[in-house]
Amino acid sequence: MLGHIRRMSSTSPEVTRGRILIVEDDPEAALFAVHVLTKRAQFDVMHTADPAVALGLATAGHWDLVLTDFEMPGMTGLELLHALRQVAPTLPVAVVTAHVPAGMTHTALLSEADAYLSKPLRIDQLISTATDLIRNGRKTCSTGGDGG
Repeated sequence: MLGHIRRMSSTSPEVTRGRILIVEDDPEAALFAVHVLTKRAQFDVMHTADPAVALGLATAGHWDLVLTDFEMPGMTGLELLHALRQVAPTLPVAVVTAHVPAGMTHTALLSEADAYLSKPLRIDQLISTATDLIRNGRKTCSTGGDGG
């Protein structure tokens, strides 16, 4: 079963600053991130609520960044991150959550994700994190509760 996929780009592909795959099951959070990253930052953005679909898209196409929610039905953001590392080890992945996970999960998240953003997302934080990760690649953007 394919999940809903939404593709948005405010400019032609030649002018975009990079391709971002957003994996977010909350429709309002997804709409906010897609809007900010396409309209304000000129990225080419695709959204899916289904982590399994996102994994297929990441395997089949070229992406500059994956921005994933942490808590999703079917597969957590950490599980998606592990799977992405297997199929696209150089692809930057930023994890977003409203609830800071505890213990080992938190440690794993901080050590494996390229950036960690807390909800509610701030426009400047979202744009700067995406820009830094796309420009500089994996593990160049600071991680932590404030994402940068």
